[in-house]
Amino acid sequence: MNKIEPKTLPGFMELLPQEQIYFEQMKQKIEQTYQEFGFLPLDTPIIESSEVLLAKAGGETEKQIYRFEKGGTDLSLRFDLTVPLAKYVAKNYGNLSFPFRRYQIGKV
Repeated sequence: MNKIEPKTLPGFMELLPQEQIYFEQMKQKIEQTYQEFGFLPLDTPIIESSEVLLAKAGGETEKQIYRFEKGGTDLSLRFDLTVPLAKYVAKNYGNLSFPFRRYQIGKV
């Protein structure tokens, strides 16, 4: 019988509990600092349409994403926060005040 070796996939972070506690404390301090300077929190979906993520970059970007299909829809996990921010601003442009001061701390 083949043994499956447990491993974390490349590009993903997995912390032990004590490391996670330190990470959360550091994240809270960063968030407090952003908020003190008038930045607002933003959260965008982890999954995006592949079409959106690959619209401009193409080739090299395709190597950086985990891509899959669900119900005939071509989807990808975001690899940074730039494209989701651009999509968010384009979608909500009329409802935002500029300069748009936001922060986002998400897994990428």
